Amino acid sequence: MAPRNDDSAPAHEDDRDREGQEVREGADDAPPEAAEAAEAEAAGADTADTDAARPDAAGADAAGDGSAGDERVMAVRRVAAAGRRWRAGQLATCALLLAVALTGGAVAVGAVRDGGGAAAAAAPASSAVSPELLAGGSLDASIASLQAHLRAQPKDHDGWATLGLAYVEQARTKGDPSRYPQAEKALARALRLAPGNDQALAGRAALAAARHDFADALTYADQALKQNPYSERALSSRIDALVELGRYDEASKAADTADARRPGVPVFTRYAYVRELRGDVTAAHRVLEQALSTATSRGDIAYVAAQLGQLSWNQGDYKAALRYYARALAADDSYLPALEGRARTQAASGDTAAAVKGMELVVSRYPLPAPLVELGELYEARGAAGDDARARDQYALVDAWIALARANGVNADLDTALAAAEHGDKASALRAARAEWARRHTVHTADALAWALHVNGRDQEALPYARQATATGYRNALFLYHRGMIERATGHTGDARTHLAAALKLNPGFSPPGARQARSALEALGAAK
Repeated sequence: MAPRNDDSAPAHEDDRDREGQEVREGADDAPPEAAEAAEAEAAGADTADTDAARPDAAGADAAGDGSAGDERVMAVRRVAAAGRRWRAGQLATCALLLAVALTGGAVAVGAVRDGGGAAAAAAPASSAVSPELLAGGSLDASIASLQAHLRAQPKDHDGWATLGLAYVEQARTKGDPSRYPQAEKALARALRLAPGNDQALAGRAALAAARHDFADALTYADQALKQNPYSERALSSRIDALVELGRYDEASKAADTADARRPGVPVFTRYAYVRELRGDVTAAHRVLEQALSTATSRGDIAYVAAQLGQLSWNQGDYKAALRYYARALAADDSYLPALEGRARTQAASGDTAAAVKGMELVVSRYPLPAPLVELGELYEARGAAGDDARARDQYALVDAWIALARANGVNADLDTALAAAEHGDKASALRAARAEWARRHTVHTADALAWALHVNGRDQEALPYARQATATGYRNALFLYHRGMIERATGHTGDARTHLAAALKLNPGFSPPGARQARSALEALGAAK
């Protein structure tokens, strides 16, 4: 997946990549004969724009190698450190500077929207991009190879579509939302070259889903399927979009359709998640085991094994979860979901030292909101000297990441609501949760809104949402805990005891602070009987 540079090609106005020119310094002043070269550079715009401005980044390549990732992590940490020295009211400005810095100024300050949305890793099902992009080896190497190809063959619309998909996957796996504008440019180029290109339309669906614009994801997936009813990516993205819009009956039908047309790992994992949301854990486990048995590439094995690990962890089966995460890491020892899941499971099993070490590794590579919050809570649970300050560092980093995500077109309201409700501005948490609920009615948004209302003292209003979050049969200990605490606050003591006990029985280590508070609440309810 790659950019192109064909200086010999004649320059025509219709051939110019206007979007590519926008991200190049001084592109508007370029001579006409440089148009095709400008198109080529657009695919690697991150390095053309940002690395050229940084003397220390000369060795970073267009694929976003490890050094570039390390610089981003260091930048996030510098911003968070500054935020700790400033008053809380100044942290937003600090995070905004991070967002602009990490995109090399390619995204205007005005693009940071107060109503933004969630991280690439937030959707609990699976990414909208098929893991097959990882099957052939290094994603970064694949991107570099494609960029080289497109410099020589700038009219290859399939190459541009593949590059766009690869950038989406790279953003997801590296926790780097600055890849999304590049993905958008590559996919737009593919569609200009070949309008109606089903691969590019499927890429648009994947990108929209990654940015948590699920209505657009559904639209693009449907358009792609009109061109190619057997497009695996479009079938998968359609399931994802329907799930994340809370249209579970339609998602189930879409999963059945996809399974009939293109059975395989991407469809199997989504089929399993739809079943899990309905409370049919047995079917979900069976389908995932089937997917794992058919997986042959390292990427697919890691992907499916991590899904099985998450399913096992949700049910409190920590031994099985650790076994599946080990299987995933044997296939790919850098696979983020498996590293994060293993650390979470170690924490639930009481191995705090290993959990902290593992989660520190995760956030050192990919400072995403969920692992940042989890690491902060692990520090608080450990309670060693300096751990309170370390925990605050992680929560400050969440704000910085959210600003970066929003600057790159990602809807981060669900992340904001979940993180701020526990460790930030509670009023902001409620605003974000309401905004997300206005867009989509899922069990996850219902739970987030219920909890945001609860922490703001509005428990009567919260109760219907807490009930809705658990109405599908989805077995999630955190949801049960939230419902139990809200029921306790509203005087429904019997129901509160039932759901708090159910949360601890299902997954006793679902959250270090949450499990502790659930046990304390149950003790208080028992004493009050």
